[in-house]
Amino acid sequence: MRRRYRAAYPPEFRRQMVELHRAGRSLRDLAPEFEPFLDTIADWVRQSDADAGKRPDLPSTVDRKELTKLRRENHRLRQERDILAKAAAWFARDKTPSGSLSS
Repeated sequence: MRRRYRAAYPPEFRRQMVELHRAGRSLRDLAPEFEPFLDTIADWVRQSDADAGKRPDLPSTVDRKELTKLRRENHRLRQERDILAKAAAWFARDKTPSGSLSS
């Protein structure tokens, strides 16, 4: 059975859900009315609190993007290092002079 994937909710929609929750609407009321799962809206509220500095235990959106960027860069640098190590080993193995005249 194929899984269905839904496109990400637009940032403005997420902000509206967070604002509705902060205005007093419960997550249990918002979820069936607007479609996202209750846990999804709760995640948006938590992330909004982290971005506002109310949740120092969670990374902000900026921190998460930076961490993702650094992880990608780290992965690329490790690949480059491994390729260079293999090339150096290959060239070191092939150090014998070829075509030299021996008497």
